[in-house]
Amino acid sequence: MCIRRLLQSAPLQWAWRAAFLKHFQSRHQGTHRWTHFGGSTYRAVIFDMGGVLIPSPGKVAAEWEVRNHIPSGTIMKALMEGGENGPWMRFMRGEIKVQDFLQEFGRLCSEMVVESCLEGICKPDPRIYQLCLERLGLQPSESIFLDDLGPNLKAAASLGIRTIKVHDPETAVKELEALLGFTLRASIPNTRPVRKTMEIPKESLEKYLKDLLGIQTTGPLELLQFDHGQSNPTYYIRLANHQLVLRKKPPGTLLPSAHAVEREFRIMKALAKAGVPVPNVVDLCEDSSVIGTPFYLMEYCSGLIYKDPSLPGLEPSRRRAIYTAMNRVLCKIHSVDLQAAGLEDYGKHADYIPRQVQTWIKQYRASETSTIPAMERLIEWLPLHLPRQQRTTVVHGDFRLDNLLFHPEKPEVLAVLDWELSTLGDPLADVAYSCLAHYLPSSCPLLRGFNDYDLTQLGIPTAEEYFRMYCLHMGIPPIENWNFYMAFSFFRVGAILQGVYKRSLTGQASSATAEQTGKLTEFMFNLAWDFAVKEGFRVFKEMPVTKPLTRSYHAWAGPQSLLSPTGTRSYSSVPEASPALASKGALVISPEGLSPPVRELYDRLKRFMEQRVYPAEPELQRHQAAADRWIPAPLIEDLKEKAKAEGLWNLFLPLETDPEKKYGAGLTNVEYAHLCELMGTSLYAPEIFNCSAPDTGNMELLVRYGTEEQKARWLTPLLEGRVRSCFAMTEPQVASSDATNIEASIREEDCFYVINGHKWWITGVLDPRCQLCVFMGKTDPHGPSHRQQSVLLVPMDTPGIKIIRPLTVYGLEDAPGGHGEIRFEHVRVPKENMVLGRGRGFEIAQGRLGPGRIHHCMRLIGFSERALALMKARVKSRVAFGKPLVEQGTVLADIAQSRVEIEQARLLVLKAAHLMDVAGNKAAALDIAMIKMVAPSMACRVIDRSIQAFGAAGLSSDYPLAQFFAWARALRFADGPDEVHRATVAKMELKHRT
Repeated sequence: MCIRRLLQSAPLQWAWRAAFLKHFQSRHQGTHRWTHFGGSTYRAVIFDMGGVLIPSPGKVAAEWEVRNHIPSGTIMKALMEGGENGPWMRFMRGEIKVQDFLQEFGRLCSEMVVESCLEGICKPDPRIYQLCLERLGLQPSESIFLDDLGPNLKAAASLGIRTIKVHDPETAVKELEALLGFTLRASIPNTRPVRKTMEIPKESLEKYLKDLLGIQTTGPLELLQFDHGQSNPTYYIRLANHQLVLRKKPPGTLLPSAHAVEREFRIMKALAKAGVPVPNVVDLCEDSSVIGTPFYLMEYCSGLIYKDPSLPGLEPSRRRAIYTAMNRVLCKIHSVDLQAAGLEDYGKHADYIPRQVQTWIKQYRASETSTIPAMERLIEWLPLHLPRQQRTTVVHGDFRLDNLLFHPEKPEVLAVLDWELSTLGDPLADVAYSCLAHYLPSSCPLLRGFNDYDLTQLGIPTAEEYFRMYCLHMGIPPIENWNFYMAFSFFRVGAILQGVYKRSLTGQASSATAEQTGKLTEFMFNLAWDFAVKEGFRVFKEMPVTKPLTRSYHAWAGPQSLLSPTGTRSYSSVPEASPALASKGALVISPEGLSPPVRELYDRLKRFMEQRVYPAEPELQRHQAAADRWIPAPLIEDLKEKAKAEGLWNLFLPLETDPEKKYGAGLTNVEYAHLCELMGTSLYAPEIFNCSAPDTGNMELLVRYGTEEQKARWLTPLLEGRVRSCFAMTEPQVASSDATNIEASIREEDCFYVINGHKWWITGVLDPRCQLCVFMGKTDPHGPSHRQQSVLLVPMDTPGIKIIRPLTVYGLEDAPGGHGEIRFEHVRVPKENMVLGRGRGFEIAQGRLGPGRIHHCMRLIGFSERALALMKARVKSRVAFGKPLVEQGTVLADIAQSRVEIEQARLLVLKAAHLMDVAGNKAAALDIAMIKMVAPSMACRVIDRSIQAFGAAGLSSDYPLAQFFAWARALRFADGPDEVHRATVAKMELKHRT
């Protein structure tokens, strides 16, 4: 957007000269039109530069230069360059021809000049206006013409050009502004009239200034408010021949230690002496009686502030030079000698990041308006991952491009502004903070970025290049924990924006756009958490390598199977986790990386599986097919007691749910995932260790949401393994994958809730040990969709519960638990059996399903590993068409594909478990949905290949493959069908990645 055309006539008198100021097509938005009036769109203004607007062209030109990023003074400099001997004056005296003048004038600001006398056409001939329009490619209705002579205006109007009669320039400019829809006359960029809530007493201020500056004149005090900045209100002041900037504390009750204008004054005064470009400070007034709050004054600096960090309209080389200048001035700040500058006591010399984290947590809590999950996770994560501070320097605290004032003609920083957050600290925090724009989209309100632009095309250094540039200038090696510093930066800016938002609710914020920060705050915290997760993976990848691990898997003792190991799998590049890292929820991809106590638990579990579980499988399988299959197998009960005696009991409850380890082993989700996979290699193992569904989910539900009375009655016997439970949600009449479809009713009656409903696929309900049904139904069918459901604890001996039949899965009954179809007819349940409260059912179900889905997926990986191990043993021993199956290319391909798919699924599941540990179940929702998509389908494919390798034997009960496949296929429905999880992933992808 720039001034692109200058047309002249009457070169000696400049009786008629027309300047066309035109908006050109911007890079992203197409043609930008000025304004609409009477059905027309104005794209050009024609006016007489030699008499019509003589008092105003300087102001008009200055405003357009600022608006369009044209160096300040370019137009007037072009006209006046060289004084009496310059091209303009020589042209005015007729000493040079128009071509000579135009060549020199066009060098700075003109693209084309048309001389009317050369064309042989003068005003008021309409053809001169027609010629101007033709050269510009515009219609008459798209132009405005200003002149002081009636005949000229009449001629232009005859073509359909909008005209303005100029009697005095000021009135003409006002009329033009009304047509264009924006102001042309503001001489101070980035200012606006003072907002109503930000007004200050002018009379008191004027008296103070006159006393301070010794001004005797009585001219009016001009006061404007800068629209830039979000914290301390900042004003432009013109009094007599003085131009000043006033910066003050906001009104109202302020957060502790915030908005310290006194510190800003001190740091700028000290840095000016140290050679850092800052505004010259004039005075600090701590007397609140003057304008209502303390304030300080500094001299007004004229220059350019680049609000858009992508620097539109500039050449790539210019953009790079600006960012290089920004980088160098930051190095200058960080190189200030603290002692020489008198700033040794400006802040503490150590633990800057820890102190900042605590400070901003406190500031956030003081201005908190609602719970933001990402911030809650950061509050826990940041203190656990603090870097060691290498140096102590002055830190600006809010160092970014739009806090720098640049020279209008060259890439030089004239002044660094906004020192409110400055202190002594870790300089790398400033470097990271200055790269915020690299990670923000161009559409981001308030804090625009350019992460959706091609930086190579723009010429702007990438964040990595910018950081290397800084390190090179400072003579320091690059750091490795860049992601932590970025997480900290977005955490801090989010906390700042939260304060702005809170003040906007009370009208105290200095920015007119402060209310936009409500949604932006959460966006910043989410970005911060993204970097925290990246930092976690960086730490994980740098952990040392240990020896490979070998796992063994067994077939059960059918007619053609072995009791000895049938296959092995080895890991390479396995990290060994330190106890400290493990306690912080480190991602561990192999049992060898577990902390020593958990690794020892894993080894004990593995020995128990090999010595007791695998050998018992043939007998347990025979019991499933026996006449008394609906009676729990005595061998299972015997193995349970042995497992309990060896401390292999209730391993599933995550440390987050049970931090005091009252109910279980106190493992993280990642730690338990490895043990759960091992248990998943046997269909019977989860129950033996009291880690089987649906009991695990129900026990976690009681731990999380149950009252003490509910825990005493139900949780204790479940934890002890004396009883079992079921979860009644799915219904035959509706698509129960959408919990809002649930139709079973829960009606309040006296001191009871009365249940009526039809449920099916209720796993475990047929087991004679099942004494508790966790029931989900509707208490408020007409309420908000996610507040209609409630959860009740229903004793199975309550009258009205009728088991209709057992349901089979591919012909398998899964005795003794089975999958039942049930009717609940006028079942009366005491009110104290309600979990958490009416309308909380959806919330409870979601909280219960997260860990359960991880457990299912890890068990499926166990299924897959066992199936692959069986397949490898099988193909080594079988011969077909004259050679072992293992030599067949298709079999080799199946083995390779299975290994790859298992590894991929395991890593995704472990990542989800890790996020649950460090961020919570809700934050890991996307990853949980992804593993539920991936793991069951992967297991179906791997098990199917193994069945294919076994031939008909794979379909029999001689091997666990048929049951593995049935369960894997069923789990593509359980806890939500694949389609639901795919939709969830797609929606979250579109929401967070756009």
